[in-house]
Amino acid sequence: MMRQAVVVGGGAFLSAVILFLFTAGQHLAISAWPDALFGSGASTLDEIILLYGLFPRAGVAIISGAALGLSGALLQQLLRNPIADPSTLGISAGAQLAIVAATLFFPQILDGNRTMIALSGAGAAAIIVFALGWRSSFEPVTMVVSGMLVGVTAVALSSALTLAQGEYLMSLVTWNGGSLSQQDWSVFNALSIELLAGMAFMLLLMRPLLLLGLGDASARSLGVSLRGIRLAVATIATALAGFVAANVGLVSFVGLAAAALVRGCGISKPSAVLVLSPLAGALFLWLCDGAVQVLSGATGETFPTGSVTALIGGPILLWLLPKVRTLRAKSPPVNTTRRIQFPKGITGLLALLPFILVLAFFVGNDGRSWAMLSYADAAELTPLRWPRLLAAAGAGGLLALTGAILQRMTGNPMASPEVIGVSGGAGLGFAASLTLVPAGGPYSLAVGAALGGLAAMSIVLAFARRQNLPQEKLLLAGIAVSSLSSSMLAVLMAAGDQRAWQILAWIGGSASSATPATAIFLASLSLLIMLVAMTLVRWLTLLPLGQATSHSLGVPSMGSRMTILAVCGLATGAASVLVGPLSFVGLIAPHIAIRAGFVTARDHLVSSFVLGALIMAFADFGARTVTFPYELPLGLFAAMVGAPYLIWLVGRR
Repeated sequence: MMRQAVVVGGGAFLSAVILFLFTAGQHLAISAWPDALFGSGASTLDEIILLYGLFPRAGVAIISGAALGLSGALLQQLLRNPIADPSTLGISAGAQLAIVAATLFFPQILDGNRTMIALSGAGAAAIIVFALGWRSSFEPVTMVVSGMLVGVTAVALSSALTLAQGEYLMSLVTWNGGSLSQQDWSVFNALSIELLAGMAFMLLLMRPLLLLGLGDASARSLGVSLRGIRLAVATIATALAGFVAANVGLVSFVGLAAAALVRGCGISKPSAVLVLSPLAGALFLWLCDGAVQVLSGATGETFPTGSVTALIGGPILLWLLPKVRTLRAKSPPVNTTRRIQFPKGITGLLALLPFILVLAFFVGNDGRSWAMLSYADAAELTPLRWPRLLAAAGAGGLLALTGAILQRMTGNPMASPEVIGVSGGAGLGFAASLTLVPAGGPYSLAVGAALGGLAAMSIVLAFARRQNLPQEKLLLAGIAVSSLSSSMLAVLMAAGDQRAWQILAWIGGSASSATPATAIFLASLSLLIMLVAMTLVRWLTLLPLGQATSHSLGVPSMGSRMTILAVCGLATGAASVLVGPLSFVGLIAPHIAIRAGFVTARDHLVSSFVLGALIMAFADFGARTVTFPYELPLGLFAAMVGAPYLIWLVGRR
């Protein structure tokens, strides 16, 4: 086992050195290095680039990778969870959001306080995730689902804030992707001290941390303070991730990959995994950065290294999913929801429509106060407002309908287009359409997004079926696909051309681009898909009973799922072009509908569709007026309502 680890580690080290020598040799011949290093000092531009750019960059890659590798190994040992790391638990994304918010709104306090700001964001995300996991005894699936949803929310907020400040666009996009570019040795020196401190604390806590891996009861009987050791280890892991995020940005999945590579070499002893994970993380990130620099030199494009690590981390997460332990409930939950009469319930929902229409057409904000518009003013603004209102309602109805269908088809109450990977795939389809058919227009983008969403959902469900994953792990597979899609989009955005702005605008979501033609098309499509969904009611009633039962009752297993997949992919793709990948309406609306008493398949689908349309219509009003004269992204405003509900929902379950 150790020999295999040495061979793999030696090969990775040799490859990283070769890539570094190749890149550095492009700037200054290796034969001239001794004079630059030990001579009179850097005097030419190439020598300055070598000594204060490439060498510090390699050092920062090694130190950052080691810090993230140690952080991931600590979290995995603490939670007894092989897919825990700062990115899957949302810690790195929390630090990123804090830095972005400070850069945009409080730049005066950022200088000299970047580390403290990043630590505060990372700490806040960690507190939320650990608080959600505490009620379930830090059950692995609950922890990772909570962490990755908190992380997705933080990344979406960061993207939306970045989009709102065009002057910071490309610098923040590159930093958000995890840029290791350096100008001196200051970052290396700071991270080295912080890493050494983290390793020292890790050695002090090694024994109680290893005992914690035996289980809570055994560790407590051996004198381990469970609360104290968890707090200490979580603090160290969070601090290491915050230090890296403060200096180089969001670098994903290094902690996950490092520990996985160590165990993949046959090393299973927990103490050895803790000691070797920093080394594996250092080699992994240095090797990725070397490949990025060679690729950048060959293509002329600059790619953030953090995006490349996410491209590798997504497949690793999928590979590790079958190994994650889950806790089974002793008895199935009892549905205590009282059924509401459909005519009465749907009438109550539609009663909200006049209120939303009054807000949309007669309420305004001039930046200083709210006011009611006169009939003449409202009539003058109506041609500008009705297309975006109709388009937002159509998109919301489609996403909510898709969420209800997915929840019934999978039997998983947490399934939604945003969570199960469909929206992420729609983003890749959107980007592919931009690249391959740049003059295709909105209909081409809708088709590309629909095909991407359908492909992503097919991959997730096929993987889950092949691996025989339980329903709760289906969420993790979807989130892994979403993370992989997000990293690909980050690579495309880092290219810096017009696609970067279009993709970032799509991530935030906006109804301002809706025209009368596109609004009518989207609304008509939503009604058509709603009618098609009504023909699937029998299947959606029987599929949650299990494959054997539904098949015995005449439901074609493959045909029903493929038909449902096609409907969901088309609906999500069309809606995502307008709303973006994250609004949570596909999760919120079906849950509210169930809690209101719409429990049968038909009632659930119709009420979710209506409720989703109302939610997004209200979100369009809020996004347009709350921060006037600036407009919030439509998906962001809906997520601001949906994220707290989502966190509450995960906490209850």
